Amino acid sequence: MKKVLFFWVTLIFIFNSLLSTQVFAYSYGDPNKEPIAEAYKDMLIKLNEEPPNFSEVKAIYETVKEDVDLHMGSEPTETITKHIEDENKDAVIKDLEKILVLNIARRLESIELNFEDFDTSKRLLAKGFATYEALSPLIESKDQELDQSLRNEFDLALSALGNPGLFGVGEKEADINSFIESKEIIISTIQEQLNVLNIEVGHFNEEDVESTLTDTGKKEWTDLSNFTNWIPILLIIGVIIAIVIYSMKKKRK
Repeated sequence: MKKVLFFWVTLIFIFNSLLSTQVFAYSYGDPNKEPIAEAYKDMLIKLNEEPPNFSEVKAIYETVKEDVDLHMGSEPTETITKHIEDENKDAVIKDLEKILVLNIARRLESIELNFEDFDTSKRLLAKGFATYEALSPLIESKDQELDQSLRNEFDLALSALGNPGLFGVGEKEADINSFIESKEIIISTIQEQLNVLNIEVGHFNEEDVESTLTDTGKKEWTDLSNFTNWIPILLIIGVIIAIVIYSMKKKRK
């Protein structure tokens, strides 16, 4: 009986470990690409054509305009639209860099404001890192070690979120102070490197915009509307039911 119970407990632990790994593997992965960062990369391609394709640049920006306006106000759109119409390539690129810095800031600030919500915080951190990855080549071209240092800070921020575990197994306590320390290092370092002086709403032209609001999209493994995401949970529940049934039968004998 003890051997059987040990086997099932071990099996549950393995499933939980797989789920925990999936959480951290997801954290910076494709399931939650950041639309603003993806638009930035596509716009850069068009801006670097010879001559720059400003009509395509404007069309790509339109796909994220609503999101930018919602979270950062109308000023960034007004500024970048004017620069696109003026066909000022350097100004458009600078505008886009500012928007990405603001996007990282608002994602990380939102995590601090909703720190106890693990799923939301993990999703927001993934989006923040996806945004940083779009800027990473620019940072790396200036200082490769600094780029790696910032990536390490994102890892530390992820670790600081902790892990609620599954049925108490694999639980890791969150550390908000550690998260805030990494958040401040990330934001201040990127601001300095890209000469973004202000990340408050209404200061885009002075050197920047905002940092707030959470995200409502469900695109990660915790989205239970996706049947495949139920499979690990159902397997664990099945194991528990099997143990209970087996134990009851043994008692009857």
